[in-house]
Amino acid sequence: MTPYRNRRAVLATKHHKEKAISGPLKETTGLSIFVPPDLDTDLLGTFSGEVEREGTPGEVVVRKARFGMAAADVLLGVASEGSFRPHDELSFSVGSHELMAFVDDDAGIVVVEDLFTLNTNFANTKAKDVASIDDFLTRVGFPSHGLIAVPNDRIEVGHDDRVRLVLEDVPDQQLFKGIIDRETLEQVVSRCADLSSDGLAHVETDMRAHLNPTRMAMIGALATQLGKRLARACPACGAPGWGRLSATWETQEAGPPVITQEILGCARCGHRQDAGSPSDLNDIQATGH
Repeated sequence: MTPYRNRRAVLATKHHKEKAISGPLKETTGLSIFVPPDLDTDLLGTFSGEVEREGTPGEVVVRKARFGMAAADVLLGVASEGSFRPHDELSFSVGSHELMAFVDDDAGIVVVEDLFTLNTNFANTKAKDVASIDDFLTRVGFPSHGLIAVPNDRIEVGHDDRVRLVLEDVPDQQLFKGIIDRETLEQVVSRCADLSSDGLAHVETDMRAHLNPTRMAMIGALATQLGKRLARACPACGAPGWGRLSATWETQEAGPPVITQEILGCARCGHRQDAGSPSDLNDIQATGH
């Protein structure tokens, strides 16, 4: 039994993440979630870059949860946030980093869980026409996974040689999101190529959850992970949310990297414990670490 059974929390989303989050949280904690109508979380930042996200992903995900709480005037809030980058300890592994925050202003706790997985279709390419990128389309799971397109000369490459998403000053009529059929893609690629000084369109995966089933599945896995953590009480003060604060990873000659040491902690009283070896907080291999 958890303190959240039969209680309600607001989920800050405009991309239907309740489809992945509501079931796992209900099953693990008894918590029910709801989404306020007309809540525009894009005001806090967008994947495609029209609105810059301010702060770290951890700061943004908590801010998003509180954004929903303020809109719904409730004390419990949930939000998730995704980014795509190398793993902090495994710099050679690039994948999807998902965070999920639970804020309980009644109990005075903030819990943030994260999941890094290599199971992502995050990718981009350049195209003069759709026929030239058929292999790319197959690899990223189009059309079940959506795409974004923009004139290629509107894209910036950072100092680390990683492609930055669409620049903030791209006019609306040159940014095409949520492309889920080939006919539309052909029209959009042709238009973007015509508009670009190099005759190419930049095409990338649309990583918004409702247009990316692969990412939605990872959000569901993280919701289960968060729910299991909320069901654990701190051994010192009894507050919900006892779980992993940090971990040490080691690579293996065969198989995925594994956790060799982790620090557990409380979200309220600050109690810490060196677990020494991996706990069962989540199934590392199943999540792709």
